[in-house]
Amino acid sequence: MKKGFTLIELIVVIIIVGILASVGMTQYTKVVEKGRAAEARLILGSLRTAEIAENMENGAYTTLAGLGVAAPSACTGTHYFSYSCASATGTCTATRCTASGKSPQGATAYTKTVTAAGAWGGDAGY
Repeated sequence: MKKGFTLIELIVVIIIVGILASVGMTQYTKVVEKGRAAEARLILGSLRTAEIAENMENGAYTTLAGLGVAAPSACTGTHYFSYSCASATGTCTATRCTASGKSPQGATAYTKTVTAAGAWGGDAGY
């Protein structure tokens, strides 16, 4: 009697490993995107704090340029989001960049927002 594996057994094992790898890769990309969304939450929190300070000092909100917070208004190679603030309401928005190498795999751009009152919103599940 010969010892070893048959061709069918090897093929079944390869198929199972392939299925596990595809599920693992999908979950990995979700976790990576969740981590990148933390950038938006951090910078939006800083923008909200600056908007509140601006409103308390001058009685009105301002745009991103007037806040003095290091947040890019356009997509750059150093950030995953671009930012903007509405001077009428104090609401700041982060828009996910879709430039090459910076976009979520197979997804489109999404936004995260925060109002001066602290209400979070957007169209992303992250």
